[in-house]
Amino acid sequence: MTENAPRIILYGTTWCGSTTRARRLLESARIDYEWVDIDRDETAAQYVMSVANGFRSVPTLVFPDGTIMVEPSSYDLYTKLGI
Repeated sequence: MTENAPRIILYGTTWCGSTTRARRLLESARIDYEWVDIDRDETAAQYVMSVANGFRSVPTLVFPDGTIMVEPSSYDLYTKLGI
């Protein structure tokens, strides 16, 4: 992907096992994504809460097509990615 191409944004935390799983899944599939640590970015934390019914639910993924997945299972993420 080019640097300006739309890519997945993954909101998460460094201590969350599900976030780590999602990051590993994307990396093993060689899918470029933008990592945002909501513990370090309050604006990002507020965004996650706005799409997750007021919760700091991670991982939260935003796809180039505008769809959002909150705490997806590996199966759901693989299905969304078509892999």
